[in-house]
Amino acid sequence: IDEKERVYPYKEATSILTGYAQEGEGKTGLEYAYNDRLKGYDGTEIYISDENGNKIKTIAKKDAKNGENIKTTIDAKLQKEIYEQFKEDSGASVVLNYNTGEVLALVSTPSYDANDMALGVTNEEWNEIQNDEEKPMYNRYLGTYAPGSSLKPIVGAIGLKTNTFTKDEDFGRSGTKWQNNNNWGNLYVTTLATYEGNANLQNALIHSDNIYFAKAALKIGKTNLKKGLDEFGFNSKIDFVQDMEKSTYGEMNSEAEIANSGYGQDKLLVNPIHMASIYSSFLNDGNMLKPYIEYKEGNEGEILIENAFSSEAANIIKEDLIKVVEEGTGKEAKIEGKTIAGKTGTAEIKASQDDDSGTEIGWFNAFKVSDNPND
Repeated sequence: IDEKERVYPYKEATSILTGYAQEGEGKTGLEYAYNDRLKGYDGTEIYISDENGNKIKTIAKKDAKNGENIKTTIDAKLQKEIYEQFKEDSGASVVLNYNTGEVLALVSTPSYDANDMALGVTNEEWNEIQNDEEKPMYNRYLGTYAPGSSLKPIVGAIGLKTNTFTKDEDFGRSGTKWQNNNNWGNLYVTTLATYEGNANLQNALIHSDNIYFAKAALKIGKTNLKKGLDEFGFNSKIDFVQDMEKSTYGEMNSEAEIANSGYGQDKLLVNPIHMASIYSSFLNDGNMLKPYIEYKEGNEGEILIENAFSSEAANIIKEDLIKVVEEGTGKEAKIEGKTIAGKTGTAEIKASQDDDSGTEIGWFNAFKVSDNPND
């Protein structure tokens, strides 16, 4: 018996993205999302025949239909290169074309081989995959995570947009440990190192100053901070072929919670695809591009959120993020002959400020700055 099965030539590098199909039905990933378009169906005809089996009259007929061929924006070579680099880590990688919004790579690691699932696995093999602590079938780029310092450019942009502070305003030096008043009890905002110069927006981004951004959040205020995040798409479902978890923030019921939110802690959670869209605004005059994965000839892109903040603020943040890579916490991403902008982020996941057994989530959001839109 000849049987046809889908083959996934890039194996683990694309399996979480593509998912797999069994018996003509998409079970996970893009196979599931595009199932109705990818699968075909046999034709049927109901008719009346004579005693010799000759058709006399057709009562109902449905023609056979082949499944569609769907072309994605994914660069398979880039997808594989990223997977090979991070396959031993637990994480997600998103590459977005900041001119169009095309998603060029979506990688979740660790991964599995979709070919095994398409052909069928034994109960023992299935249980082994399900009980694997590394969760190789979990799609990490659809989840949400504490952003840490990668949120700081967004908070800076909100501050500039609301005219809460200027780019050159000096918030004053506070060492490496700070609290706004004694009502905070034992809770302090800490930062890793001191630096020379004013405590202004650029220096705070270059040196990833938690205390500056805690103060920035308090200056912006709870109402404006929540509104600003909402205007960046927080608490909203992003239209995408797969269901992404919404980026969210907490209630910010106390002054300390507002301050901690300013540098991406407290209850903030951000989706990686959404974060890439937000960062696209720094190259598009404050407009956030809509990420998309189905290739469309001649598509010049679509704006997801127009005027998330001003063109002036976008350019200020962009120039500051170039400095982060040139001379700040992102120096390891510097590439000779290229202008790279970016922001590191480390979020602590722990039960309390004294908890030293928690884990950390690392972020790096970056983009290349070029005068050539096709570069």
